[in-house]
Amino acid sequence: MATILVIDDQKPIRALLRDALVGDGHEVLEAANGLLGLERYRERAADLIITDILMPEMNGLEMMLELNRSFPNVKIIAMSGGPERESGLHAAKLLGARQTFQKPFDMRALLDAVRYELVH
Repeated sequence: MATILVIDDQKPIRALLRDALVGDGHEVLEAANGLLGLERYRERAADLIITDILMPEMNGLEMMLELNRSFPNVKIIAMSGGPERESGLHAAKLLGARQTFQKPFDMRALLDAVRYELVH
């Protein structure tokens, strides 16, 4: 069982991911924005982070930049459904996201990506 931190400002998305990940045997931590996600990760490091890009307080890209400064080996999957999703996801890759997904995403593909990242 892995610990996965889900960061998204949309509560229904967090709930959807939590239910799928718990159903896949993982423990899930949650945060509603990048700032809270950063604090949560510093309190308790997770095996993997799944983060949205567009969020209030601190967006996913800013959070990834901060995380990579302190935790260079952090594993991140980024996702976005906003109007700038392609450029945001490209930037996420440049900041170290191992995989990216456009919302709406295929849950089976996301779970496969989670399983892959946890063993690599």
